[in-house]
Amino acid sequence: MDPRPKYKTKQRELLLEYFESVPETHVTAGDVCKYLKSHGAGIGQSTVYRQLESLVDEGIIKKYIIDGNSPACFEYVTPDSHVEGEVCFHCKCEKCGKLIHLHCDELNEIQSHLMAEHSFKLDPLRTVFYGLCEQCM
Repeated sequence: MDPRPKYKTKQRELLLEYFESVPETHVTAGDVCKYLKSHGAGIGQSTVYRQLESLVDEGIIKKYIIDGNSPACFEYVTPDSHVEGEVCFHCKCEKCGKLIHLHCDELNEIQSHLMAEHSFKLDPLRTVFYGLCEQCM
């Protein structure tokens, strides 16, 4: 995280307000730009990208890069979300692209097995299971 103090610009405040209004939701930079434009905010796409990266560096939002075919997703980090060290895998719907957090104690066993039997440390924040969500089945 970047320890330098950040300027409280109008653009930054608009982005924070947006993310606070959609907690536990994965959004792309494109989603953010569309929302801001539809609400009359005159923020350029490059400014949105810069601000998103700054908020990621500060730990205010999380950035997920799922695969090379999908845009990065961002999520607001609420005080009670993503406790450090918490296991959080993801599911991605191959039909609609929805990204779902998967908090499942059963997956801890897979993680432990991979370490004990294969000397492989799994990164749960970057592990994605592909399939179909409930709506697309």
